[in-house]
Amino acid sequence: MFHVPGRITFIIALGLGLLTFPAASASAQESADRQMMQDSMMMMKEASTLQATAARESGRPAYSPATAVKFKKEDNVFLKSALGVNFTYRAAFVTLPLFRGLSPKNEPVYYIITDASDFDVARKMGLNYAPKMRHAVGDGAQRVTMDDGVMRFRGSVDFTPEHLVIPGSMTMPFPPKTAKAGAIGDAEWSSMVVLPSGGVLNVQMVHNASGTHDRVKSIDLQERTVTLSLLDGFQGGKQYYYHLVTDVSEELPAALENGVHTPRLAKVLGYGQSRPSDRSALLGFSPVLNGITDTKTHQDQGFAASIANAGIDPINVFPIDPDNDNRSQSNNYSPLWDAHVNMWTEKAVKEGRMRRITSFEDLEGLVRDGLITTASINPPGPGNPFVAGLRPTRAIINCPVIAQPNLSPQ
Repeated sequence: MFHVPGRITFIIALGLGLLTFPAASASAQESADRQMMQDSMMMMKEASTLQATAARESGRPAYSPATAVKFKKEDNVFLKSALGVNFTYRAAFVTLPLFRGLSPKNEPVYYIITDASDFDVARKMGLNYAPKMRHAVGDGAQRVTMDDGVMRFRGSVDFTPEHLVIPGSMTMPFPPKTAKAGAIGDAEWSSMVVLPSGGVLNVQMVHNASGTHDRVKSIDLQERTVTLSLLDGFQGGKQYYYHLVTDVSEELPAALENGVHTPRLAKVLGYGQSRPSDRSALLGFSPVLNGITDTKTHQDQGFAASIANAGIDPINVFPIDPDNDNRSQSNNYSPLWDAHVNMWTEKAVKEGRMRRITSFEDLEGLVRDGLITTASINPPGPGNPFVAGLRPTRAIINCPVIAQPNLSPQ
């Protein structure tokens, strides 16, 4: 037996003798915990400077529970820093605070913040808490610097392209003949912003010298507010899962959902991994490829329905709400949605079984019954048990969840 000073030694008796193993040093875990605490405190300081600068420049008090808009309980607004919401069917929108930053060319740009990887920062700024975003640090993210509450970006967005989607045909609108996103991020741009502290914010540039995000309905650079259109969805059997598409890793879904095409986002880990224990910043959801297109049925859903009806909401299916009061690392919410596109089978089409899919439980049942399967556009690979065994499409849609109001379905 060997004894190493300052360390605990375990002795294991075996048939042929004794083996000794040093115990894992408790100080290593303590050191890691201290580092996490220091990083969190630094991120809180960064959040404070961001808020202070925005308040000074806008003349509007920084978000706090005291200054927050008092939404009705039945509105079920998750993003507490929102300044207003409107739930008009097929025309919903949200008004958010606007922050000023600097482009790589030292020009002013304006952006929104919706999610944070740190619980205390999320609570302080009125954001959604998304601990999975810590796994976005790496090639798919963008490191920024801070100067007196002003964020300086390494990448930028070109808002000059024309947004264009042309249906494939009257009977088969998907795939579209043409699908061009109305904005594209450069090689350095990502909405996954890594602060000097190492914390991650979900940041979307919505205005710069080249133009404005396609989802912007109105913007006031003096008052520092921006109003953006929302998309509908289903979660837990309930409609009106209102979310905001900001940017997308692939051009086709970016064009279909009016988001910025951000190629760098495709490098974020990890497709088809949706459990809290996975080293993944992504969370699976399921759009429909070939749903009913006739809006008069009130069963319209999917990409084909959206393309056939001038870009109406595809009404995708989502697994969970944001859980902003749950500070644990088991909190599984992320705004980075990992598409697992599904499609109705020939059996479902022939038997007239197509309808709206309203929950993950509903989706699982339809897959078991042979009515839904992985969409033909999805590449080969293993299925994801979190999303009814469907294969991932390898497309990331950044769409922070804003609210899920209690309203009658339409």
